[in-house]
Amino acid sequence: MQGRESSADDPPFDAIVDDSGEALASDATGDRASTGHMNAHSRIDIWWGRMLSTPARQRIWSWGGPAFVTLLAAVLRLWNLGTPHALVFDETFYVKDAWSQWNNGYSTTWPENADEQFAAGDTDLFSTVGSYVVHPPFAKWLIGAGMAVFGADSSVGWRVSTAVVGVLAVLLVTLIARQLFQSKLLGVIAGGLLAIDGHAIVMSRVALLDSYVMFFALCGFACVLLDRRWHERRLASALAGNAASDRPLTWGPAIWARPWVITAGVFFGLCTATKWSGLYFLAAFGLYLVVVDALARRRAGVPFWASAAILKQGPATFLLLVPVALIVYIVSWTGWFVTDGGYDRQFAATDGNAWTGAFSWVPLALQSLVAYHQSMYDFHVGLSTPHPYQSNPWSWLLMLRPVAMWYEGVPDGTGGCTGDCVQDITSIANPLIWWAGAAAAVYLVVRLILKREWTIGLILMGFVGGYLPWLLYTERTVFQFYSIAFEPYLILALTLVIGLVLGRPGDPPDRRTSGILTVGVFGTFCLLLSAFWYPLWTATSVPTWFIGLHYWLQSWI
Repeated sequence: MQGRESSADDPPFDAIVDDSGEALASDATGDRASTGHMNAHSRIDIWWGRMLSTPARQRIWSWGGPAFVTLLAAVLRLWNLGTPHALVFDETFYVKDAWSQWNNGYSTTWPENADEQFAAGDTDLFSTVGSYVVHPPFAKWLIGAGMAVFGADSSVGWRVSTAVVGVLAVLLVTLIARQLFQSKLLGVIAGGLLAIDGHAIVMSRVALLDSYVMFFALCGFACVLLDRRWHERRLASALAGNAASDRPLTWGPAIWARPWVITAGVFFGLCTATKWSGLYFLAAFGLYLVVVDALARRRAGVPFWASAAILKQGPATFLLLVPVALIVYIVSWTGWFVTDGGYDRQFAATDGNAWTGAFSWVPLALQSLVAYHQSMYDFHVGLSTPHPYQSNPWSWLLMLRPVAMWYEGVPDGTGGCTGDCVQDITSIANPLIWWAGAAAAVYLVVRLILKREWTIGLILMGFVGGYLPWLLYTERTVFQFYSIAFEPYLILALTLVIGLVLGRPGDPPDRRTSGILTVGVFGTFCLLLSAFWYPLWTATSVPTWFIGLHYWLQSWI
């Protein structure tokens, strides 16, 4: 999961792709370089150096790049967000649950077939009877907040919180890639790829829970990344203190001052408070932190580095991470605790259901929550209701069965469309981005085995938390759109490979130029495919023949 460190002979991607701009600018203007030295760079690199020849331009690039891809993501996700004005796919559950929860403190029941009335503006049909919901409440509070601001009768209100989370995810991926690869250019490329990908766009434009899982897990990932350097500095300082006082290294110290681990616990708790699949991220990155510590101690020469990581630092890391996540998770149920009508809220107080013996002291409300969770667990384990768009998790990287979330004929002339027209929302990713990203992920597995680079190990942990667990549930009813949880790591894998293709400014000019042109052509085709698919991601009225052009695989229909 973590391997060798970068050294002078192994520069970060920063030196490979773009942040040598200042040096190149000096070369290009002749301030400190000969013509022969200039010729060692490609013309594109020299031009780029001139573009970044002043501190002001470098600041514009530093912040303008992330701002641009974030703005692009916002436009693609917020444009015509209220179309269709109908509850799409599982919005029928989450939007209504969110609104009743916002008003009652807990999700309550609705009349049967209430969707059309709700969409027509009759939004207060909910009862006060607790509804049996099988996902925790946190993301539904966020959905409800959007409805409170824009109105429950507004389809923009239903979806705006999810769209904002989708936009913020693009900014976060940009900043993570920038930190991970030490490259502003690769940060912009990573954010740009996520900004224009159709799967990410669709999942940002419908009020489902999975984009929230993705976002909060990504926040936790960012914290783990930031903790890496923080932990190394403090471990080195503590070990230096031991050496100065002639104390034996043995196991080394336990590092308790790790604020980024605590913050990661908060975000993984929020992720789990959205869907239980957030637990997989908590477990994966908790294990990663232990392995990182073990390898850091080994590099520092700690004799008992493995046992120190497991038996000394491991418990400290656990206490900094897991209880924080648990507290955040329980707090997310506050609305259920402080009211009386939530589903199973009175379970322990009735019919002799209260615990006896050693755990009888546990508050009845908490006992009831445990009973509710047991019921939720039984539901999830036994979920096997056939659905026409369910898919085997083994097929997700191949994108064999994306989900059609909305398909409806529209009157002639709607949205300027003439003839036989429809509106469609299908979560088909940009095929070039998705399939290239899947290939990059496989390549990273091989490269990790051969080179043991820590950046690769960290990226792959996103797949461990967001994808691998689903391979254990091939008999369950699951869907391709669950893959949004690990899409940021697929994008990061692809971005790393793009960095390798770009090469370094010091590479032979022909090799460097060919790498830049290859990436440029790839990016151009990605943009063209996103423009081609965008109507199918946004319920834009188009002719039926146009829809047919997009079904490249029979299984996409």
